[in-house]
Amino acid sequence: MTVHLLSEPIAAGYLTPGRLWSLAAVLAGTIGVVVGGLVLAHNRSDARRGAVVALTAGLLGMAGGGFVVAAAKGGPGTGYGIVGGFIALVIGLIAVILGWLALSRSRRAV
Repeated sequence: MTVHLLSEPIAAGYLTPGRLWSLAAVLAGTIGVVVGGLVLAHNRSDARRGAVVALTAGLLGMAGGGFVVAAAKGGPGTGYGIVGGFIALVIGLIAVILGWLALSRSRRAV
């Protein structure tokens, strides 16, 4: 009698749809972190737009990462992108925090 795992591992070189979605979510979150960090580093009065961009990109990254994690039917190495989904959740959360800090700082400046 042989016992099979939930899914067979897929080689890391293949770009599956789950990995593609998690990569897109990580990219959105990274854009939010970069924009939020730049807005916080440069204390300008017109920082509201950058703060909104950071918040939006962070929320998109978190939503994409949450979708990938919720839709995954297997663990790491199965090709569902669950590791990238968790990374997207963390990076998106960091982007949301940076955007929120930048937005609160821009409100105080006005």
